[in-house]
Amino acid sequence: MQQNTALLVMDMQLTVLAGLTDTKTLLSNVANAIANARNKNIPVIYVVVGFRAGAPEISQNNKIFGGGKERYSAVTPDEMIKVHPDLAPAANEVTVVKRRISAFTGSDLEVILRAQEIKHIVLTGFATSGVVLSTLREAADKDYRITVLADCCEDRDEEIHRVLTTKVFMRQADVITLGEWNEM
Repeated sequence: MQQNTALLVMDMQLTVLAGLTDTKTLLSNVANAIANARNKNIPVIYVVVGFRAGAPEISQNNKIFGGGKERYSAVTPDEMIKVHPDLAPAANEVTVVKRRISAFTGSDLEVILRAQEIKHIVLTGFATSGVVLSTLREAADKDYRITVLADCCEDRDEEIHRVLTTKVFMRQADVITLGEWNEM
């Protein structure tokens, strides 16, 4: 499992998680997944959404980002991409900045994966209906082997999370729990 595998920790940054009421379980599970990956010498790659000062990458036509352009412009680029301190990257771990929902769009993730000969990605992050869904779909189109750690992903809508992890994702990925992954 671990050869040619990388763990992706996606959108687990302070600015993204700020709107959630309870992040304790998600943060604990993702921290556990990171520790497991590090113990098995599986690369951990952080993916964060970020924009330059003034957010020139945001079009008013974009339904997700367009309405919040002023809010994104008010946050400094360094503050925007800061990963939650409970999950802080190690000095040798890569952080990829993306400009849209998918971890691939507007980033150099594919170059990094190719350079490290990664063929299998393990997905964690917030939100299940956002970065996890978009990254899974694009990764499947790019012929990556994909595993989703269902309890290391979360969505504002629990029903959407359940439907995606129990019905939709399984068409293109293996969906397992953190406990199952730790046992591999």
